[in-house]
Amino acid sequence: MTSTALVLRSGGIGGLLTVVPALRALRRHGLRVVLACPPELSELAALTGAVDRILPTCGLAPLSWPGPGEEAADHPPLLPDLAVNLHGRGPHSHRILLDLGTRRLWAYANPDVPWIRGPWWDPGEHEVLRWCRLLRWHGVPADPEDSALPTPLTASPAPGAVVIHPGAGGTSLRWPADRFSEVARMLTDDGLPVVITGSSRERPMALLVATRAVLPPQIVLAGRTSLRELCALVAGARLVISGDVAMTRLAAAYRTPSVLVSTADPRHPVLHEVDGAGHRDGPHLDSPHLDSPHLDSAVPAAQVVNAAVRALRAGVR
Repeated sequence: MTSTALVLRSGGIGGLLTVVPALRALRRHGLRVVLACPPELSELAALTGAVDRILPTCGLAPLSWPGPGEEAADHPPLLPDLAVNLHGRGPHSHRILLDLGTRRLWAYANPDVPWIRGPWWDPGEHEVLRWCRLLRWHGVPADPEDSALPTPLTASPAPGAVVIHPGAGGTSLRWPADRFSEVARMLTDDGLPVVITGSSRERPMALLVATRAVLPPQIVLAGRTSLRELCALVAGARLVISGDVAMTRLAAAYRTPSVLVSTADPRHPVLHEVDGAGHRDGPHLDSPHLDSPHLDSAVPAAQVVNAAVRALRAGVR
């Protein structure tokens, strides 16, 4: 019987994308992968090609492994003997997995759980490299470049569009809506098709961006796309302009160039151009200072448009 690894990665789209190379490494190692993550990410997990089943969870809530009779015959409910923490440094995430009673836990060393052996956490390390290093420490080769996603067999709602995603993890990380409106207006005036994306919760802000840009509400796809449709949209987009690191990671997974506007580090420019391979012109994407001040007039809309034009002229899309 194939051994099973229970992997914890509870978070959003961006977090799941950082563990794709590690998940694929576990699969190549001959393990059946059960991923503990929010159920709304199941479509994205399936696209990785490395996840056999989802164990639904929310945040760092206690996990519950299915008992006898709760699974199909080809998915035996035996508790896996290996758990892999691809969520954080612990100790809480470690204990969530230990509480299930798995025999082995692969995780970063933490002084609060000294009996767990593992490498030491590097707070400045790129997340993709971090999880690959954890697996390599346990003898499992992992390629951090193995992050590309296949285009889903779903029609893009706007093929060839420039995708503007104004949302971010919090208001302190968000570029003002009127700036995104200026960008949308300038690009539209240049004859480029523009759509505005976001979650259902972000739809009012997305509509505000369209209204201030004097653009029809039909271009606002926020709250109207499934995760699979969003992937198809990004895969076929000419460019992604975002205030959310997660969208930049999704664009990189499809080799779509993007422009990130964020408060990653107040000591550096808050505008970053990311090419189709995910390489960017400034500090890496995984070290945001969440207490940094919100964006102000330091980045004018014209500067973002210039960055967008450079990406489009590069001929990647």
